[in-house]
Amino acid sequence: MAASNRSRARAAAPLPADVRLLDATAAVLAFAAAVLMLAVAVIWLSRQPLFAIRSIAIEGDVGHNSAATIRANATPRLAGNFLTMDLGTVRRAFESVPWVRHAVVKRIWPNRLRVQLEEHRPVALWGEEAGSEKLVNSYGEVFEANLGDVEDDSLPTLAGPEGSSQHVLAMLAKLEGVVGPLGARIDTLTLSGRGSWQATLDSGAVVEMGRGSDEEVLARSARFVATLGQVTSRFQRPLAYADLRHNDGYAVRLRGVSTTSDAAPSKPASKKK
Repeated sequence: MAASNRSRARAAAPLPADVRLLDATAAVLAFAAAVLMLAVAVIWLSRQPLFAIRSIAIEGDVGHNSAATIRANATPRLAGNFLTMDLGTVRRAFESVPWVRHAVVKRIWPNRLRVQLEEHRPVALWGEEAGSEKLVNSYGEVFEANLGDVEDDSLPTLAGPEGSSQHVLAMLAKLEGVVGPLGARIDTLTLSGRGSWQATLDSGAVVEMGRGSDEEVLARSARFVATLGQVTSRFQRPLAYADLRHNDGYAVRLRGVSTTSDAAPSKPASKKK
């Protein structure tokens, strides 16, 4: 009985420190070797011809570019194969193609890509510089494209400080509703660096709307539209210029006649200078 107890005590005794260290080192080396072998296997597998990209399917909006043209523009910027290709890089390569606003890229096992495209939808020209090829899309984003590819030759022109395109586009939509009763359309809308608005109508008339919040500018414009008919009907002349930057009224210049007018309909509509 005593001998058996001594055997169990020896069996339960901890291993020497050097033995434990040797076992731990062996385990770490075995794990590192396994990781290294796995990495080598992955690298070898990723270089196999099976995973070379064989085709790129283009779907979605291709109104301004053919699928072949889009591939020709984007594929020279791609690197890697099905396993190693960075999809973010692929997306940016396709979005760099003219007229492409957004691209969604998916891998199709084992060697294909599918690219879903969204094109810019132009709603206005951007910038007052002659020859500018900048446009504004339906999201208010500025992009560059060949103006010869634009089907609509009646797009309005917008201009403003950098980063203001969404604001200017939104203001255009509001002002078009205001000037609608005049039977006019806004050809050009400009926001100056000091925050002053100016519109040119399709008749060639220029309207200075001044500064202030959008609500203030719209209110001045609405008062102007509501009373302008009193002036034009009296003189039987079309509008050439209007200045709404007055607290108690506005000034207008008709073709051949210069006038000023209170905005309130109850007052005389105009008087000659």
